[in-house]
Amino acid sequence: MKQLLEKYDTPAPRYTSYPTVPYWTDSPTTEECIQSLETYLFPKESKLAVYLHIPFCETLCTFCGCNTSITKNHTVEEPYVSAIQKELLLYIKNVPSLKGKELSELHLGGGSPTYLSDYNLQSTIESILNQLAPSQNPQYSIEVDPRRTRVSQLKLLRQLGFHRISLGVQDFDPEVQRLVNRIQPFELTENITLEARALGFDSVNFDLIYGLPKQSLDSMKFTIEKTLELKPDRIAFYSYAHVPWIKASQRLFTENDLPEPTLKRELYEMGRTLLEKEGYREIGMDHFALPHDKLWKAFHSKQLHRNFMGYSDSKTDVMLGLGSSAISETPNLFFQNIKLEMKYRKSLVDGIVPILRGHKLTNSDQLRKELILQLMTSWEVKVPNDLQSHVRQFLTEMEKDNLVNWQKDTLVVTETGKPFLRIVAMAFDEKLQLSQPTKPVFSKAI
Repeated sequence: MKQLLEKYDTPAPRYTSYPTVPYWTDSPTTEECIQSLETYLFPKESKLAVYLHIPFCETLCTFCGCNTSITKNHTVEEPYVSAIQKELLLYIKNVPSLKGKELSELHLGGGSPTYLSDYNLQSTIESILNQLAPSQNPQYSIEVDPRRTRVSQLKLLRQLGFHRISLGVQDFDPEVQRLVNRIQPFELTENITLEARALGFDSVNFDLIYGLPKQSLDSMKFTIEKTLELKPDRIAFYSYAHVPWIKASQRLFTENDLPEPTLKRELYEMGRTLLEKEGYREIGMDHFALPHDKLWKAFHSKQLHRNFMGYSDSKTDVMLGLGSSAISETPNLFFQNIKLEMKYRKSLVDGIVPILRGHKLTNSDQLRKELILQLMTSWEVKVPNDLQSHVRQFLTEMEKDNLVNWQKDTLVVTETGKPFLRIVAMAFDEKLQLSQPTKPVFSKAI
């Protein structure tokens, strides 16, 4: 495995979208965004997901690459909550099919949604539920910070219909926590986990990160073992992305503090082995679930879906993002809100839909997006005839190394190849092909 990790040590996108955000071009107008929403929301059977971005955190975690606003001044809450409510009403005014539309999924992320007071949290959620019509079995989920989340918030969320929470954990090692400025004793995570289960949350997720400063095989083993004591239903085991030229906070530690590439991958492999030994199943890139969880059942029944919110157990046709920097998605468009929270709020005060940029998907984009989605949610994909030659050529070395194989025209990622899923997906990435037309991808022999 070490030789394979060295051979295929190449940067690869996470593919939370295709095209990935750096390759967004041909940005749609606001009118085109409105028209696309109306077109795809109009059919009665179409499914809607809503994402709310709450950017606020009281302290800065130095590993974080999200769009956040760091402040302990909670007077920022009410103007922001008011802006989200105005944004939804503005969309309803311009997109008639949105009013009373059946809501399949609602997810709150950030930042930290549990930064909000109980009152503002309730007001924000109810403003969505009062304008839309929850489906028969809606999926409501929220990201929580165990350092800030209160039991009263968990009770409120259950009353509002939430069944899933995702806890930001990252690492249990005290020295790693110190370097990433997230001091979070095990007891805090344990308390929120136990309280959530006692209240009836049927899916508890932990977010873990590998590749953080000063992580070692011993420290990662400690983190996984502590995680297994609490046995979350799902685990997202993400790779740390070091981009200090984008996120200046990451300069609070140096590259010398980070695990070198081979060790970084070994951290994941060890974590994966320990999780699978305790019954977890790898359901897609960086995600694991226990067999009783809906995410595993969706994977097993080939109903698993993936979008900017992550993996979900059913497919939605439209995702509407509300809040600063939130991203919306229809089958033919991506568009993102203004990132700066104050500019976002001003746009809504002025009655302007706060769209910053986006991307119109070409026919080729839509096809490749669907192929990558299938690969990311099932470990296999049927490759169209006109792409067969290129995909086979791109994956020649990976096929020789038994990372992928072919079953007629279906590409299958092998058990050995699962750690390299993102690289396999690059075979369908037209944007990278255009930007690097002559670059050899894998030249090392093993």
